[in-house]
Amino acid sequence: GCDSSLNLTSQRATDAVDGIFRSLRDIARVRLHMKQFHSIHNPGSNTHQASASYKPLLKQVVEEVCNPDRPDPVDIEHISSGLTDLLKTGFSMFMKVNRPHPGDHPLLIIFMVGGVSVSEVKMVKDLVATRKPGTQVIVLSSVLLTPHSAVELLFASDRLQPDARI
Repeated sequence: GCDSSLNLTSQRATDAVDGIFRSLRDIARVRLHMKQFHSIHNPGSNTHQASASYKPLLKQVVEEVCNPDRPDPVDIEHISSGLTDLLKTGFSMFMKVNRPHPGDHPLLIIFMVGGVSVSEVKMVKDLVATRKPGTQVIVLSSVLLTPHSAVELLFASDRLQPDARI
């Protein structure tokens, strides 16, 4: 709501920062129902505050898909597409049949709604290359984010139809 720095007041700046934190709390609230991917922050312990770390959601998801131990993913679901997969999924309700794992396929397609940065694409490429060599990965997104556009989206008044010109 401020077109130049001359019109910036302390109240407008406070309102903008409050809006950003409100958005971040909303995002956290949406992810509370998740069992595995509910947080990107590991606070560490009371004795070792320096051990706090940040692990992006995209990295967590790719690591889970490419996990060599292959436990059944909790927050990721395989959607059956062929007759064999449908039969496996159907029989798994009555018998002990392993559901297909999202990492079973040699092609991994990730679509990021809201945007992805070049560094995130590189991170995905490197993770898949080290954890699951031979898997082709395609990263798609609604927009390619730059540092400038990511900040503009934080300040967008309507996040479903942002006023940022990206």
